[in-house]
Amino acid sequence: MASNKSVEEMGTKRVVNCLYRHPEASFKLICFPWAGGGSNHFAKWGKHFHHSIEVSSIRLPGRESRTNEPFATTMDQIVAEISNTLLPILQDIPFAFFGHSMGTTIAFMTALHLKENYKLQPVHFFVSSANPPHKNNISSHPSIFSMSEEQILQFIMNAGGTPKEVLENKELLEIFLPIFKADAHILQNFVFVKPAKTLSCDITCFSGTEEKASETEAWKDLTSGSVDSYKLPGDHFYLIKPSNETFIINYMTKCLEVSHFS
Repeated sequence: MASNKSVEEMGTKRVVNCLYRHPEASFKLICFPWAGGGSNHFAKWGKHFHHSIEVSSIRLPGRESRTNEPFATTMDQIVAEISNTLLPILQDIPFAFFGHSMGTTIAFMTALHLKENYKLQPVHFFVSSANPPHKNNISSHPSIFSMSEEQILQFIMNAGGTPKEVLENKELLEIFLPIFKADAHILQNFVFVKPAKTLSCDITCFSGTEEKASETEAWKDLTSGSVDSYKLPGDHFYLIKPSNETFIINYMTKCLEVSHFS
């Protein structure tokens, strides 16, 4: 019979993907993937960081090792599961959040939930290609379920970042499209109500130079800390570029090192 600890660890591994474990790390960096994405891309970042920083990536229901589970249907459902899973592993160690696109929204709502309910918050919040939730207008777009498959594919192609091998392979599309639609549906039905108390950590925003004008300045509305922005060459998925990835990883490493001595 499995012990309570082993059951808890199994539950953590279900939601949190950590490929490079560093038990003696001084920080934990938790990454939140984009809509339709899995956890492996960011989990692999762990091999590029110094062993003082342990990198994990969030795995949502309905994908990867959780394909037999139903998709989440609301932002509250996602945030509750992630918060309950992260709470035991973040209580005694400084941590930071990094989110790309939809992952930023999930990361922010998780950070807010942890602060409001457990007085925990990231030492730094890293935003990638995302407006703050009070400036998102995705709910005004046509419902993802009213769009044809061709329209959805065109939308995904315009955003970039999804390999052609996926878009041109019928079997892979049959796996990818339901995940993307489920994630987009959550975003389209998410209504953000600005809380009385916001975060107090610093925020850094990254985005691609070819992306449409964003509202990164508005992140100042959601923290009492400082907000800095960096534009890197590329489109919505600029961070796939090795040079941009290296810049982001080096920047986050320096930020966490500085926070360690502040």
